[in-house]
Amino acid sequence: MGPELRAVVFDVDGTLADTERDGHRPAFNTAFAEHGVDVEWGVAEYGRLLAITGGSRRIAADLRARGLGDAAAEELATRVHRTKTALFTERVVSGAIVARPGLPELVADLATAGIRLAVATTGSRSWVEPLLDRLLGGHPVEVVVTGDDVAELKPHPEVYLRALAALGLPAAEALAVEDSAVGLRAATAAGLATVVVTNGYTAGQDFAGAAAVLAGYAGPEPLTARRCRDLHRAATRTTCR
Repeated sequence: MGPELRAVVFDVDGTLADTERDGHRPAFNTAFAEHGVDVEWGVAEYGRLLAITGGSRRIAADLRARGLGDAAAEELATRVHRTKTALFTERVVSGAIVARPGLPELVADLATAGIRLAVATTGSRSWVEPLLDRLLGGHPVEVVVTGDDVAELKPHPEVYLRALAALGLPAAEALAVEDSAVGLRAATAAGLATVVVTNGYTAGQDFAGAAAVLAGYAGPEPLTARRCRDLHRAATRTTCR
């Protein structure tokens, strides 16, 4: 018998909801405009910028690429990102962000099966917590680790290592759910078997090493607590050989 699945640790952006294209991106663009910055990220351009984790880092990198000096780019990025976070939080609280199809059913099934819930994200706690309340209300998320809690962002495994420590579990007894190659690298570096649920921005990425790669939670073969257990068992059996 291999290790038992005791917890599922979810990423947030793109994993729980399709937040990137129609959530964060418009908030970034509005924040640029409010600060008088002549930048507007299109859908494809923003998709390329997602390779850079952390909103402030993403802004600063783009500003540097446009010719702004390092110090000026960092300072302006900090101010723009603060405004963007407030704008995005308003969208979250208003209910404009909805769960991906099949996610509420999966979370309810995990809770019924006695599998603990956790979140490991590099997003800001100010909007992550209200988003979790909106999307997962009624099902307690035992541990929430955000970008505010770590020194290193994904693909560094720190956020997952902190989540496991807070759960009091070894990596072998948890399963990560991610949407991107960067997230997969972070989770697997922490020793977690990982299911990838892709979205429009990430479907073509390299997911070598994932326990499974799915197009969504719903469909003919939905992701359920039982399927999570089966995928976890297969992945940990392979790892422990």
